[in-house]
Amino acid sequence: MAFRRRAYEPGHRAKILTIIDGTPECERAVLFAARRARRSGANVVMLAIIVPEPGQPWLGIGEMMQAEAEAEAEARFLRMAEIVRREAGFEPERSIRTGPPAEEVAAAIEADEDIAGLVLAAGTGKEGPGPLIAHIAGRIAANFPVPVTIVPGGLSEADFGALA
Repeated sequence: MAFRRRAYEPGHRAKILTIIDGTPECERAVLFAARRARRSGANVVMLAIIVPEPGQPWLGIGEMMQAEAEAEAEARFLRMAEIVRREAGFEPERSIRTGPPAEEVAAAIEADEDIAGLVLAAGTGKEGPGPLIAHIAGRIAANFPVPVTIVPGGLSEADFGALA
């Protein structure tokens, strides 16, 4: 059961969650979140999700794969944190979770009562907007615990700048 959001109560600060996944649209989501955070006084939480390999890895291979995935996530954090520092003037929070992406996004929101929104960016490829967007919009949107902002992948730079 979800607990009450407290982002705007005394002693709390609203947070905008964005997913750091290495996709081309990830940078646009971070840029949008950083600009929105600067204007609203919120913080940015960057979440990297490591999707475990199916099956049981053999003799320590699983630990090595986890360590490599964490190192890749850290490299993405460094690149995306620079955007937040440049655009919003502060250091974003970072989090790494392991599991199915939609479940881990929900768990991250559930674990932090100050998360007041989720920013995702839609892909422009023929695969569609992205599996996380499809899952949230198509299956659980009515019961999602925070508002979701989807940055259109085809948004022009001028419109992006005006909206972000």
